[in-house]
Amino acid sequence: MASAAEILTIGQDDADSLQAHFHAGIAADEIEQVFHLKRAQPTLTAFTALFHGGFDGVLIRLLVLRELASDTASAGFSRSDINQKLAYLIPESLETVLGRLRSHGLLAWDASAAVYRITPMARNVLSSLDTMLSMGQADDEAEMGFLLSQVAGAQAVGGVTVEQLKHLLGRLVDLTEEFRDAIASGSEFRLRTSQAKWHMACDWVEKGSEILRAITSDERADSATHKAAQAIGRAQSALLNMQGMFSRALNQIERQRVHLGQSGLSTTDVKRWLLAHDDLSSLAQGAIDRPVVPLFGTPAEMIDVAETELLTERSAVAGPAGLPEGQDAPLTVNDAPAIQVELDDWLARLSDFANLGNFPSFSEEGPKSVPIQDSLLPASFAVASYRASMLPLLGDAAEASLQGATAQLARLPVTFTPTDEMVQLDDPHVAAISIATLSLDLESGPPDE
Repeated sequence: MASAAEILTIGQDDADSLQAHFHAGIAADEIEQVFHLKRAQPTLTAFTALFHGGFDGVLIRLLVLRELASDTASAGFSRSDINQKLAYLIPESLETVLGRLRSHGLLAWDASAAVYRITPMARNVLSSLDTMLSMGQADDEAEMGFLLSQVAGAQAVGGVTVEQLKHLLGRLVDLTEEFRDAIASGSEFRLRTSQAKWHMACDWVEKGSEILRAITSDERADSATHKAAQAIGRAQSALLNMQGMFSRALNQIERQRVHLGQSGLSTTDVKRWLLAHDDLSSLAQGAIDRPVVPLFGTPAEMIDVAETELLTERSAVAGPAGLPEGQDAPLTVNDAPAIQVELDDWLARLSDFANLGNFPSFSEEGPKSVPIQDSLLPASFAVASYRASMLPLLGDAAEASLQGATAQLARLPVTFTPTDEMVQLDDPHVAAISIATLSLDLESGPPDE
């Protein structure tokens, strides 16, 4: 046992080592966060006991502690029980881990019963770790599930803190900035990835709204807690309002999409196909019969070639005496179908639908909407792709103010509603298509003639 003088000396050494990190004239104990962290020293010591050192050592300590805590058949464990439960560990390593856990208050030794017991501190530490690990296994890319669970749990027992709310607010602000950067980048792949992450974040926002309403209506909460909850509500509103920004950015990319001839493929399709390959260099296998062999010319070879050219006798060849006679340009026939013809046919097809005409899978008595495949097909893959590329123009106010066939298309009282899911088709040219519908906007009246 250490004497009182030794304990005082150790405490003074720890204070001096902490003070060494601060500027002269600033006392570490005057910092508010230092006070809170010092007050939580037992909990921080427990985490230090588990996570100090290399990853292998951390893994073994967590393994031993989780194995013992998972056994609820008995409140205590004799040494023989521990040896039997953890028989796959060598005795020396097991003894080292048990001594470390016991010295830091994660395991308690009951001398009267000669058994080890899991301390409440150890169960609290394992509970927080299990919550975080379960969120990681659920593939929570938005990383809000753990923060919300902490806030919800604290609110349930009446102990939510401003710090917990600030952590959640900070994550919401980070996500908003991340989504804004993705929209500003103009990258379709980055936009779609961020949009999927946005949908996941919105699911957590809906769950968090109930918690925020409980916090704001709690009379026991102080003003700082109310302000933090209100700030989270504003951040959630800003996050939810980004759906329109995503839609406008994706529609702009859709209008600027470059199609490869009349194949129906675009540069996006090519990039997606290339990204599906782990090794792009494998695509070149068999494309090149032999490597390129460089040829180098030294001064000696250059002189030999120059002498040969200078000494070679060439017969004088008379050039043309005058200009050649004119010839008519050859006539060519363009067998490719005209894009304008396809656009006119597509416009007439949608106009029939807008005028309540004879449209596939449509009747006066049924709903004023049709699946998108009924409007795009039957057609070849190239024609169906061209028609699909024109769908974002429906309802575009900027395009409707112009002249031409695309402007007539934009002024049609037809609404295009896409989704992210796919449906399989029994079509010879198109195997699958996104689930979407075309519906009549009856309030807009009939289309312009």
